[in-house]
Amino acid sequence: MHPAIYATTLSLLFGSSAALLAGGWWTVALPLFTFGAIPLGELVLSGSTENLAVDAEPAARDHRIYDWLLYAVVPGQVGLVVLMMWLISTGALSGLEILGAMLTVGVSCSAFGINVAHELGHHRSRFDQAMSKILLTTSLYSHFFVEHNRGHHARVATPEDPASAARGMVVYSFWFRSVIGGYRSAWAIEDHRLRKLAHPRLTWQNEMVRLTVLQLGAIGLAALAFGPAVLAWMVSGVIGFLLLETVNYMEHYGLSREKKPNGRYERTRPEHSWNSNHPLGRALLFDLTRHSDHHANPGRKYSVLRHFDNSPQLPTGYPGMILLTLIPPLWFSVMHPHIDREVARLQDAA
Repeated sequence: MHPAIYATTLSLLFGSSAALLAGGWWTVALPLFTFGAIPLGELVLSGSTENLAVDAEPAARDHRIYDWLLYAVVPGQVGLVVLMMWLISTGALSGLEILGAMLTVGVSCSAFGINVAHELGHHRSRFDQAMSKILLTTSLYSHFFVEHNRGHHARVATPEDPASAARGMVVYSFWFRSVIGGYRSAWAIEDHRLRKLAHPRLTWQNEMVRLTVLQLGAIGLAALAFGPAVLAWMVSGVIGFLLLETVNYMEHYGLSREKKPNGRYERTRPEHSWNSNHPLGRALLFDLTRHSDHHANPGRKYSVLRHFDNSPQLPTGYPGMILLTLIPPLWFSVMHPHIDREVARLQDAA
């Protein structure tokens, strides 16, 4: 996509601050747009399967504008969280407006906080990774930095991965499995790394210790500055990471990697992640929806992610599919025939 399309998406983030200041129904503008207008639009917009030409990829991959768009999210997301707490602490918002503000910040914590942090966390630059950690802190989900990169990507589409949903699992039980299992996994990953280096577990060299101190410190400072309004941030964070986990649920639902006789799993291929080319979701989520290529090639930047003909395709975009997951019988009735067709197609191809 052209950088201008992603730049337009940023207007939703910065416009949300204006919406909170305006009050009233404006406080729910972002959730209504995300889960109302976008799903309706994507029912008729199927999206493009076109990929960049191979010789055009280096320019799109290396053009700094794509990085600067991600960096712009950081002050916007931090500012939105702080603004909400300030407005609540000064009594500028009524009870219903506070609820709307928490929903708006919750959606932002998922779409801009964790999602953009996810992209930056895959970059090798220390600066980019620092920006990733700041964004994850605004969403109160800092352990994601460790678990996603070194846990989920290694174990995706296997029973060992808490963030991969087996066929028949409902999203509500998946939330507990993925949230608790992912947090425990992050500590275990760091514990394993430090034991190999003969370092104690509770040391400043432990990434989870540093991330925990950063997150608790941020909450403490917010409580000192804004008092009980910090609770609104905590509620928004929960909304944000539950939305993120709902996306995790969708992205690999019912897909699995084969275990070889030597006990290892086959390498991750595009067939092990659900893909979506629907354009509104692609723009909103910085092409997270082209998830098949991301898992098959995690080092590829969002600006050059590709469509694969052999990757399973979601029937609609991410926002619409999120709504579908919340009604498990409906989700099963839509997705299970898709899974059966994918299995049959892959067997025929083999």
